[in-house]
Amino acid sequence: MPNILVLLSDQLRRQALGVHGDPDARTPHLDTFAKQGVRFDNACSTYPICVPFRFTLMTGEYAHVRKVPGIEYVISTAERTLADEFNEAGYETIYVGKWHLDGGHGRLGSAVQVNRTRVPRSRQGRWQKWYGFELRNDPFDTCYFEDDDPTPKKIEGYQTDGLFQIGMDYIKDRADDRPFCMVISVEPPHDPFVAPEDVQSAWEARDIVLPENFDVADPAERETFILNRKRYNAMVENLDANVGKMMAFLKGEGLLDDTIVVFLSDHGELAGAHGLRAKQWPYEESVGIPLMVWDSRARERAGTVIKDPTCTEDLFPTLLGLAGLVPKNKVQGTNLTPLIHGDVDALDREGVLLEFVAELRERPPFFDEVWRGFRTRDYKYTVKGNNMGGRPWQFFDLKNDPGEMNNLVEDPNYRDLIAHHHGLLCERMIETEDHFVLLPAFDSEGVNVWEE
Repeated sequence: MPNILVLLSDQLRRQALGVHGDPDARTPHLDTFAKQGVRFDNACSTYPICVPFRFTLMTGEYAHVRKVPGIEYVISTAERTLADEFNEAGYETIYVGKWHLDGGHGRLGSAVQVNRTRVPRSRQGRWQKWYGFELRNDPFDTCYFEDDDPTPKKIEGYQTDGLFQIGMDYIKDRADDRPFCMVISVEPPHDPFVAPEDVQSAWEARDIVLPENFDVADPAERETFILNRKRYNAMVENLDANVGKMMAFLKGEGLLDDTIVVFLSDHGELAGAHGLRAKQWPYEESVGIPLMVWDSRARERAGTVIKDPTCTEDLFPTLLGLAGLVPKNKVQGTNLTPLIHGDVDALDREGVLLEFVAELRERPPFFDEVWRGFRTRDYKYTVKGNNMGGRPWQFFDLKNDPGEMNNLVEDPNYRDLIAHHHGLLCERMIETEDHFVLLPAFDSEGVNVWEE
């Protein structure tokens, strides 16, 4: 059985990598990773914010089945997790880094409390070895906890460097002859946007190319956005260097041919696109994530670019599928392994569901109204609404308008296409038992609509 290594970054938008078209990106190692492996050009974070993504990664379930909010959620110890699957298959399971499934530990209050409170052993998802923390959002001041030891251990230097080193040290020193499944979960390039001084100062001195949908008019705010984009790029360059170091380490240890490496992110970062920051929105800069797989068994697939849209729910069955395993519970996602290995040419579906289920905080977007959407290869349709129901909101032709600058939802020339996507959304909501009310539109009766 192959080793499985998941390299999970936080808030890394797909477009920030050179292989995905950023003209400024300095990501040689990830670009090489993509050219030697398989990458997905339209990978999506179903629910683009940290907590629900991690819930789905760990369980395979849609976040709407538990009405998981964007933050402050504690995963039930009764959930069957990714670690359970690999444990029962004879793997050693190791978790390194950010968890963010234990309620936040005062995330909205004391930063010191966040950094000094462990995740109880009972709520670590049954990962056998644990070098984790709930969250920190300060890459120069991060502590982790080992197993159930309540003593916080300070990461010296920069968080990404430290967590990758913990992972490499554990792999190098382990005496266990079982295959391993390891997740290394780093916060960068999540804000605050700060990187090691040498790479950050170099980026701050450069000019950068702004995308066509960068829309920040106020001069002072614009300057701040641009500075943060540069620092974000510095964080990405540091992450790239660590991926390169990890791949070289695996090769040096003679493990590369026996280890499948998956690189991905939980969601993106808008960084001034459409005048917005952070994530939550259904725009590509928010939902679009990198997803790349290096698998020595698929060398003939090197450089393959897969256009089929994927969603977060696909990850659970795919990580198992790459190891030749099948989830014990029925899950709604698709095992992408046959597509990665070239056993099939395309997926038997048109696209994927997108969603924002609930926001507990008043100030962030989508506290009063939430959204659902459906993403196909060339189009994206979304609806938005409160508890009374969702109505058509956006429709974008992604092939001709990749910056999503022209909302076509009321364009009569696209009515048939929009109606088709509305139908796809209805079908997927029904299939996945989504509780959201979708009001009738385009000759559809809607979903979860009560008749008086």
